[in-house]
Amino acid sequence: MASVKFACVVVMLMVVVGAHSAEGMTCGQVQGNLAQCIGFLQNGGIVPPACCNGVKNILNSARTTADRRGICSCLKSAAGAVRGLNPSNAQALPGKCGVNIPWKISSSTNCNTIN
Repeated sequence: MASVKFACVVVMLMVVVGAHSAEGMTCGQVQGNLAQCIGFLQNGGIVPPACCNGVKNILNSARTTADRRGICSCLKSAAGAVRGLNPSNAQALPGKCGVNIPWKISSSTNCNTIN
């Protein structure tokens, strides 16, 4: 059921955000890279390797300030749209994958302050 809801969120973001991209990565691609993370984001537990691969793919595409702000906006939209998202799990995800994201993954993040 969560994957169906996530797919709906991805489609909605693709329609709403449409042409917005971050160094060639659209919001749909950002969301697709995080699809395997939904279980962890909602329930905690073990982070699947495919989830961490997706997180790393996203970070590798964040080369410029515009890229990082675009990705932040995509993550912010998703954080607000995923039902049952545990904010503590969202905050823990980068560390669990061994990476550092220089902003808070939250629906309240001000992406315009990211450098």
